[in-house]
Amino acid sequence: MADGVRSGDRALLARAITLVESRRAEDEARAEALLNDLLPFTGQSRRIGITGVPGVGKSTFIDAFGSFLTERGHRVAVLAIDPSSARTGGSILGDKTRMARLAADPRAFIRPSPSSGTLGGVARTTRETMLLCEAAGYDVVIVETVGVGQSETMVAEMVDVFVALMLPGAGDELQGIKKGLVELADLVVVNKADGPTLLAARQAARTYAEALRIIEPTSPSWRPPVLTASALTGEGIAAVWAEIERHRETLERTGERAARRRAQQVRWFHTLLEDRLLALLRRDPRIAALLPTLERAVGEGRLVAPAAVSRLLAEAGFGQPRVRSG
Repeated sequence: MADGVRSGDRALLARAITLVESRRAEDEARAEALLNDLLPFTGQSRRIGITGVPGVGKSTFIDAFGSFLTERGHRVAVLAIDPSSARTGGSILGDKTRMARLAADPRAFIRPSPSSGTLGGVARTTRETMLLCEAAGYDVVIVETVGVGQSETMVAEMVDVFVALMLPGAGDELQGIKKGLVELADLVVVNKADGPTLLAARQAARTYAEALRIIEPTSPSWRPPVLTASALTGEGIAAVWAEIERHRETLERTGERAARRRAQQVRWFHTLLEDRLLALLRRDPRIAALLPTLERAVGEGRLVAPAAVSRLLAEAGFGQPRVRSG
């Protein structure tokens, strides 16, 4: 499988991504071996996170942006994160239908993945999937987040440049002075700058530019620019790529890009540690037997949630329970 991924076999790349997404213990061991084999061939791509509120046109923008890049010789991988239903756990995974040009492009690879309850607008194994795509030779990896507002911040912890798409004339200009999504953006792009919304987009861009003056940037050597673009006409797409390249060159020159990636690796370790510890707890037969009892006690008001957690951890060998259920 590692050889197939490195050779650019799209079917084997898809199978490899499915493997790293699996929660089965035997698959996790195989996925770790695969990632270790491919690690020397990763890390050379531009990692771009793109987020924005629903309706801002993320998929349409990525279709135009990705096509612009493939026409210039780049190989582009798009990891599209689709929201999972809180009731059924299912996802539509229909992002390819909104990226018609890119989906048919032999130099592009689109992988929709369900969020599966993971917060922050990404999937549980987005980092691993990025490494697989890099090993397969994709020199630009784009992560399209779920798009649910200002909670879309986890993607900023796994990419080189974080692009926030904004709507013109929808009241979103006020979000520019709030901490959260815009505060973490390396580049702000007001999309749909065409036709009847062109003037509104330009006004929104001016408002965001003013708002960003009072927000401390994430990098001492980079102040986020504000651009306008149209995914429909292609206007402004080249300027967005030029700013992304300027951002890369600036942070490489100061050493911040390498430092950012090192910090991201450590955060990945901590995230995986928490995920694996929770998985181990769920697989423990003692925990599986005790969990329904504690859930009933909490639900019936006989035990507060912190005490229930303490008892569960004590049963797993991580300390002593402080309170017993009545």
